[in-house]
Amino acid sequence: MYLDQTKKAEIFGQYGKSTTDTGSAESQIALFSFRIKHLTEHLKANHKDFKTARSLTQLVGKRRALLDYLKERDINRYRNIVKALGLRR
Repeated sequence: MYLDQTKKAEIFGQYGKSTTDTGSAESQIALFSFRIKHLTEHLKANHKDFKTARSLTQLVGKRRALLDYLKERDINRYRNIVKALGLRR
């Protein structure tokens, strides 16, 4: 599987407060970004996989909602996560 427990712990440790910090906005945004990159690569090879395309669109929407939430609450945390992940925004 492309996303196992060790990879999740690594993502949460890098962008969250600890390796078990699964609920903070930064860790969720980082996890969504990892999954979006994986699904994008999958769709490049399988362009007729419409269910995955729909899942990708939903995931992008969830990440956008979390980024909007973070932007409202704490602009510095928002800027840090956007810069760390290299998002266009």
